[in-house]
Amino acid sequence: MINRRLVKMVPESKKYIAQNVLFQWLALIANVCISGCIALLLEHLYQKDVTKSFFLPMLLVVFCCLTVRFACTVLSNQMSFRSSQSVKVKLRSLIYQKLLKLGSNYHEQVQTSEIVQVACEGVDQLETYFGAYLPQFFYAMLAPVTLFIVMAWIDLPSAVILLVCVPLIPISIVIVQRWAKKLLQKYWGKYTALGDTFLENLQGLSTLKIYQADEFKNIEMNEKAEEFRIITMKVLTMQLNSITIMDLIAYSGAAVGMIFALRGFSQGHLRLAGCLLIILLSADYFIPMRRLGSFFHIAMNGMSASEKIFHLLDLDEPEKKCENLDGDLDICWKHVSYSYDHQTQVLRDISFHISTNSFVSIVGQSGCGKSTIAQILMTQNKGYEGSITIGGKELKNLQESSVMNHITYLSNHSYLFKGSVRDNLLLANSTATDKMLWEVLEKVHLAGFLRNENGLDTMLKEQASNLSGGQRQRLALARCLLHDSLIYIFDEATSNIDSESEEDIMRIMHALAKEKTIICISHRLANVVASDQIYVLENGKLVQQGTHQSLLAQKGVYQNLYDSQKNLEKIYGGNQE
Repeated sequence: MINRRLVKMVPESKKYIAQNVLFQWLALIANVCISGCIALLLEHLYQKDVTKSFFLPMLLVVFCCLTVRFACTVLSNQMSFRSSQSVKVKLRSLIYQKLLKLGSNYHEQVQTSEIVQVACEGVDQLETYFGAYLPQFFYAMLAPVTLFIVMAWIDLPSAVILLVCVPLIPISIVIVQRWAKKLLQKYWGKYTALGDTFLENLQGLSTLKIYQADEFKNIEMNEKAEEFRIITMKVLTMQLNSITIMDLIAYSGAAVGMIFALRGFSQGHLRLAGCLLIILLSADYFIPMRRLGSFFHIAMNGMSASEKIFHLLDLDEPEKKCENLDGDLDICWKHVSYSYDHQTQVLRDISFHISTNSFVSIVGQSGCGKSTIAQILMTQNKGYEGSITIGGKELKNLQESSVMNHITYLSNHSYLFKGSVRDNLLLANSTATDKMLWEVLEKVHLAGFLRNENGLDTMLKEQASNLSGGQRQRLALARCLLHDSLIYIFDEATSNIDSESEEDIMRIMHALAKEKTIICISHRLANVVASDQIYVLENGKLVQQGTHQSLLAQKGVYQNLYDSQKNLEKIYGGNQE
């Protein structure tokens, strides 16, 4: 079971596999020598003619062979580790490079959860395939032939019987493989489906709680988990049954070889030393193939994982774009429509124009398509209908890197990495000095807090869980400011944070609008009152546009939303700006 494409993909592992096999073979030769010495020693003890001149050299040979076998075992393990390491580095690098080529909208072709599973557990399975299975495969072919050559000089019938019994193990493996392949494909299918469901529910947990759908999703998760448990039990049952069959064949074959050796000794055709040597080495005929059988199931799992990896690596890559952004970056949408599943439209015939250095807001109820507009502008969602131009250039023709350099996106769940504050900030501008870092921290009112901690070297936990919600958002904003792009998109950037942090973020947004283009997506209309232009969405359609005062005068969707929020804030003691 050798996948040529997989082996060609990691050519540097071949030398480690070859050296691994060589060291295992040398250890086998050393073991044959040790067994031969033991057999001779027992024969001399039986004949009561053990002398010092015979015993000491024999002991020295055994010691030297033990040293060689130990050294070869250590070196074999090192080659296995190096082979595994090269595979992990190469495959994960290929997956990473593929994701870069697919771009930020990779999720339109493959689920994020599947990528995580393949890049982590899938690669780990292939690590065992290269580090253990492939070396054992070649060694299992070499070891029985080597032992046959040795034993044939001692007793040909016993050697032939043992050699004939050895192929019964791979035959049983081939029989099991036909069943195991289909079963493991189902296993990986159930595994990735469970991962997809878990990630989707985890990301939408807040929404599920709001709409009281968490109990339904809990039941669905339990059903998916039960399906995965059942298929896992089937895989384990298959593995245990096949191991039992291989053990039965191995021990039976060794027993047959021993019986023939004892028969030869009893008939006087075989010396006692030769009989003992065959008995000692009979198990070595089958142990390599038996170990290969134990690695077989991991290898099969690796093959199933490799199919997922190949599927990812074979995905069609978007055409390389040649245009870059420059000059004034006004944004123009003309009759743009978009749907995620090519059935239900999220955006319907949207047209608007955003001038350079203006403060524009997009508002509407949840699910109306506000965030989809931001994701399309950030090239995360493609396949839209209509025309979108930035600086007069069609978005579809722009290099993704150029878009990322000129547009900065801040949402209410921007990711902060485990590490220092400095490391997180430098992601936006690797050449920024400490002075520049402190300047942006001063702007977001976070410098004082960090000076009381450990300054720029203050360590953050995963997702900065050791900071408050407002502090996390202000730190994310500081990182955005360091990026210093011409267009900023704030997608619900003030949601679920304290009022002080909200005021700081809004103050910075209005200050940026003097020299940058600001697109503010917000459910809280009090934050968009001072906008140069407000676009109102309803069910994916642009139903109103204008300034705050003009929209109130129109007495439409905007006024209804504004009045509803104003009344709610009065009830709960909020202040309307």
